[in-house]
Amino acid sequence: MRVTVTRLHPSIPLPVYGSSGAAAFDLAAAEDADVAPGQIVLVGTGLVFKVPDGYFLAIFARSSTPLKRGLAVANGVGVLDSDYCGPTDELKIQLLNITTAPIAVKTGDRLAQGIVLQAPRVEFVEGDTSAVSRGGFGSTGR
Repeated sequence: MRVTVTRLHPSIPLPVYGSSGAAAFDLAAAEDADVAPGQIVLVGTGLVFKVPDGYFLAIFARSSTPLKRGLAVANGVGVLDSDYCGPTDELKIQLLNITTAPIAVKTGDRLAQGIVLQAPRVEFVEGDTSAVSRGGFGSTGR
């Protein structure tokens, strides 16, 4: 699959996979940012993605970022839709500082990872509630 990526500045590198077996590619900061304790900051990647129709770009935390850096992807999983690809539709990562100290993000820091996934369109049909309840939230395994 080919995904068109536009760099907003020529010095911004294109995304790369960290290894031949990596499922996701790294997303890095294109700017310096300071994140205060408990604060959420949008950090630009300097990249605009044109994901093919029927797909989306999922933005996940890198496994080491919360533990080593004290930063979490604030919205859990980011979703970049296929139609978010205009000339200024830069992918930005919402970062939450989960520590009690300020954290400095530097240009080039790998902050998140991306995976292009299929986004099937579904048709919603109204149903009824005649099925037997399983017991509610958290009831499996009781």
